[in-house]
Amino acid sequence: MKKEWKKLILKNFDKAAINYNKAAKIQEIFALKLALECKKVDIPKGIWIDLGTGTGFLADALEKFNPNQSVIRVDNSSSMLTQHNKYSASILWDLNFGLPELPSRPKLIASNFSIHWLETPSKKISQWFNSLAPGGFLALAVPLEGSFKEWKEASERTDTPFSALTFPSQNSLIKTLQNDVITCKKIIEYRQEAISPISLLKPIIEVGAHTTPKEKLTTGELRRLMKAWPKSSSIEKVSLTWLVQILIAKK
Repeated sequence: MKKEWKKLILKNFDKAAINYNKAAKIQEIFALKLALECKKVDIPKGIWIDLGTGTGFLADALEKFNPNQSVIRVDNSSSMLTQHNKYSASILWDLNFGLPELPSRPKLIASNFSIHWLETPSKKISQWFNSLAPGGFLALAVPLEGSFKEWKEASERTDTPFSALTFPSQNSLIKTLQNDVITCKKIIEYRQEAISPISLLKPIIEVGAHTTPKEKLTTGELRRLMKAWPKSSSIEKVSLTWLVQILIAKK
């Protein structure tokens, strides 16, 4: 990962932090889904950490469902961490350098819509899982390759570059884990609808998640893309479909 691109990722998330919660609906929805899946398993008390916490959707949900358990929030954006409750424990840290120093091995490592921003996500999964205490859990929600099929279809129709960020494949995420440690493995298809493609893409920009190493489309290319966007089954609406992996593994 180029140093310049890493700086741009951080810059865009810092800039988006103050208004993040208003636009980050998909992140909020899957934070809740992941926390509910965690509620179904018996996670031991101890150190729980939320990696790439953003403004804390996942950490907040985990603490809500586990009132006597606190969650340490880890992010590389100081602006994001300032949005958290002042009494919450937080660590400013670049996860590309591994995990921050902790007093003991964590019993839960959780991450929502974050690992795809890091170098070699599959290696990070292996590293995070190996860092758990015995009996601890790894819990992830990750957007997958195959998301944004409508965007891709419009790109193919107009012969314009598909400029969305490349997400990891399901196989790349689970290949470093033994089958017998995986307690939950599901792919959720989630469709958003709006009156225009721009309305669907705008929240991605507003949450700072529009950074991509691909070249930006020209104004003309963007205009053609918008016109070619496939219609939704809903009258006079268009859609954007996410594929999201929910993965939980026990050490």
